[in-house]
Amino acid sequence: MELDSFRIYDLEKHNTKDIVDGHINGKLTVVWRDWDNHSLKSPKMVYITSINSNEIKGPHLHLRRHSFFSCIHGSVIFIIKDKNQKYHEIELSAEKPKLIFIPKNIASAHINIKNETAHVLALADISWKPNDNEMENLNFNDYDWNKWKK
Repeated sequence: MELDSFRIYDLEKHNTKDIVDGHINGKLTVVWRDWDNHSLKSPKMVYITSINSNEIKGPHLHLRRHSFFSCIHGSVIFIIKDKNQKYHEIELSAEKPKLIFIPKNIASAHINIKNETAHVLALADISWKPNDNEMENLNFNDYDWNKWKK
């Protein structure tokens, strides 16, 4: 499988049931199983990042790390600049769970356009170390950020 383009995976969402009377007491979303057909075979780091309301994280790219992201609370827009310099806007939300794969050397940013803090679960094939210089900050100067402003 080629690892030079982002991918989006729909995630399974299942009702959970009370053990006494069987009523639905919540939901379970499957984010990762060792037998799923993903590009990343063995996560070496799992973390949660938060994005405050009306804030942008990035844009940046990772030089060695492949990553998966899933929004577990709220909603975020991922802006991805592919290898052909084309922008893609993908919404991730806890209500409609998806997993997005962003390989190394593909630039992205994520923006929270909602009025609550969003939380994103991240899985990576290389763990972060202080001062590893593995990330490169960028500017999407030709991208229209104004369309997200309220």
